[in-house]
Amino acid sequence: MLLIIIVAGLLTFYYLLGRPLNYWKNRGVKQGKPWILFGDSLGIILRKMSIAEAVTSVYDLIPPNTRYYGIYQFMKPKLVVRDPDLIRRITVKDFDHFVDHVAMADPKADPLFAKNLLGLKGEEWRKMRSTLTGSFTSSKMKIMFNLVTEAAEDFVNYFEKQQKNNKILDIEMKDAFTRFTIDVIASTSFGVKVDSLNEPDNEFFKMGKEISQLSFKTVLKMLLFQASPKIYRFFNLSTFRKEVYEFFGNLINETITTREAKGIHRPDMLQILMEAKKGIDKEEPNTNMNTDIGFTATTEYIPKAEALKITNEDIIAQAVIFFFAGFDSVSSLMTFTAYELAVNQQVQDKLRQEILATNQVTFEVIANMPYMDMVISEALRKWPPFVVVGRECTKTYIIKPKLVSEAELIVPKGMAIQIPTYAIHHDPKYYPEPEQFIPERFSAENRNKLTPYTFLGFGQGPRSCIGSRFALLELKIVFFCLLKRLRLVVNEKTQVPVKLKRGMGINIRPEDGLWLGLEKLN
Repeated sequence: MLLIIIVAGLLTFYYLLGRPLNYWKNRGVKQGKPWILFGDSLGIILRKMSIAEAVTSVYDLIPPNTRYYGIYQFMKPKLVVRDPDLIRRITVKDFDHFVDHVAMADPKADPLFAKNLLGLKGEEWRKMRSTLTGSFTSSKMKIMFNLVTEAAEDFVNYFEKQQKNNKILDIEMKDAFTRFTIDVIASTSFGVKVDSLNEPDNEFFKMGKEISQLSFKTVLKMLLFQASPKIYRFFNLSTFRKEVYEFFGNLINETITTREAKGIHRPDMLQILMEAKKGIDKEEPNTNMNTDIGFTATTEYIPKAEALKITNEDIIAQAVIFFFAGFDSVSSLMTFTAYELAVNQQVQDKLRQEILATNQVTFEVIANMPYMDMVISEALRKWPPFVVVGRECTKTYIIKPKLVSEAELIVPKGMAIQIPTYAIHHDPKYYPEPEQFIPERFSAENRNKLTPYTFLGFGQGPRSCIGSRFALLELKIVFFCLLKRLRLVVNEKTQVPVKLKRGMGINIRPEDGLWLGLEKLN
């Protein structure tokens, strides 16, 4: 009798836990092979898969002609959209149904994190986006160009000085580029001069690294908030330590006070936001964001909204998100780009020829280097910093059937949507020989052959990355300065092919860092 009770109890337990994992199946939507409690995340939780491998494994399980399918983040269902036309509808055409990102933080526990551009929703987001768009026009990029170039020159000078007897210098590139991006963000966003290579343990670097490189614990807290906000609030959790917010808050408040009191003007992001706060910046935003940085920049769709009245807290929140969104993702993309140049010497040589054909690095030179743009585009295709792009359905949406196997699908308000960027970028249907590094895919004559909405490195539509042009500027300047004086080569420590770090995370990273050699040019 006891055995029967135990078996009945286990079956009931299994039924109650397994039932949520039939959500998509009950609606006629294909799904993978989710695990009870863990959904499609078990491989990541057990650190047997990288996030890219986990996303791609489900993508590959689904029949190729499937336009969308279901996954489970733990027990919570999410809809994955992989058809290019559906991606266009969700990100652009029917954007009013998918205005928001899925919340990652509680506005009460993390006011600064929730108030930044990624966390804001609805009309508040529209106003802030409209206000900030003017900060990334061509003229503003030119203002910050010299600051980025100065940091890049310091970066190359440091490693040149480390070389002795013209020997190859072994460098862990992820750490090196992380320090470079910290210095750039400190200079262009906070107005602070930092030298993270010569001062490796500076406070700015430590705080920036904590807020940018999400720990396993931090990611779990974000996922818990998405799965059950009530439990998150019950335990009074917050994404980051209070000391981190206090550091950045005090830094910016003091800098603003000093600049206003002494009339200091510096060509950086903080100054631009200070002027926006005062309503000084009346410049019309540039609606064609592709013309001056390159093909890889996403077309900017400027939301129509009144400019938002900016407070110091808003400025702090945006500065924090520049760290969060641009620090680890950009340094990782730089690392993988360096890797591809080291293992593909013919590509590196061709890019160096383009660089040496110019006299000096200027904004106009960077804007008109076709092969540089092709190389960065292919690096962004093969190693997109964000494995998935997420949206939240803000108004009930109906996906009409297009294939015989489909039925009408009602997407309810609040449903999380994912676009599997990494998997699409590695789908041979769109990119033949996807594991090969082929910059010519993005040559002027080949771009028109690409399927629209299958190149998603910076997202698409109004919620695309507002800082994409700045990220491209960083990438192109640092590789211009680096390759003009040094050669990237593989060494004994280089992992070929490179493996991705397994476990929880948002961005892709090398498994154990990425070692390359730096060699002086003859």
